[in-house]
Amino acid sequence: MSGNDAVSHRGIRIYTTCPQSKDIDRRDYLRQVIDISQWSEQFHCEGMLIYTDNGLVDPWLLAQIVVENTQRLMPLVAVQPIYMHPYAVAKMVASIGHLHDRRIALNMLAGGFRNDLTALGDTTAHDDRYLRTTEYTHILRKLLQGDGPAELAGKYYTVANLKMTPPLAPEHFPEILISGSSEAGMAAAKQIGATAIRYPQPSESEAAERDAIASGVRCGIRVGIIARDDNEEAWRIAHARFPEDRRGQIAHKMAMKVSDSVWHKQLSTLEDKPRNEDTPYWLGPMQNYKTFCPYLVGSYTRVAAELGRYIALGFRTVILDIPPDRAELEHTMEVIRMASKADGVPITS
Repeated sequence: MSGNDAVSHRGIRIYTTCPQSKDIDRRDYLRQVIDISQWSEQFHCEGMLIYTDNGLVDPWLLAQIVVENTQRLMPLVAVQPIYMHPYAVAKMVASIGHLHDRRIALNMLAGGFRNDLTALGDTTAHDDRYLRTTEYTHILRKLLQGDGPAELAGKYYTVANLKMTPPLAPEHFPEILISGSSEAGMAAAKQIGATAIRYPQPSESEAAERDAIASGVRCGIRVGIIARDDNEEAWRIAHARFPEDRRGQIAHKMAMKVSDSVWHKQLSTLEDKPRNEDTPYWLGPMQNYKTFCPYLVGSYTRVAAELGRYIALGFRTVILDIPPDRAELEHTMEVIRMASKADGVPITS
């Protein structure tokens, strides 16, 4: 871990998420990306997650758009190992640092949609994909740390006397994240010095993960938030934004059948349980195949209290879902400020 990493994790780090190109008309997409980038920066978010899969535009081109239209917001670029050699990713990070004096964050993937992987000829088993990503990230770290040539003779990658030019300034060393919902993911996070991101269960269930968090692995959550002064108003907005959709429910069930994702399976065990009216935790958007994370819904006070429970467990990174507009992001940030103040943990920016 670099010294910069150690300092930056004392507070709560907030990332938003970039809209997906498949969901927005091509003529409007670029403007929407720029808008959300600028809203995120205005509300002092650390960065913005940029997805990657076979059906989306290239995340590195979007990262360039983000850098050109903001002053400090970090693109959190999803890195799929089967798309690019680790040297190519390191070169992108170093080049953006060299040209723009800016820092990039990396969301290291170990999986993806199964059909995408199959189409690319990848049949690697779930836990082995984490081994591959671990080797991949070790090479990345060595290249970007610049303290000598990268050397690795692994199962999936072999490099010898490999150096990065231009070198990366130490203050631009990337924040590294990886999925941490499985044992393999948590082990990988520990080995590569990454923040392990979970798709959280209700906070009382996540309390069981305290030992993993206390073991030295930095942890975060991926979650959407809908909050208003009035609890009923928040739920009315939530159901209007994510109405029940029979086609979406069928698509969700089909995706669950073919997925080997641990977090999918963890959350699926909660889907048959009736929603507790006393908790803001909601899986409706996932069940209707509208998004890929749980939501916290309710009054500012109720949602801030639930978010505060995750913070108290040690989760210090929050990746928010795609904000539909600036006003909604403002509501969300109010919740985060309330939770931050109550727990005595500042928001970093």
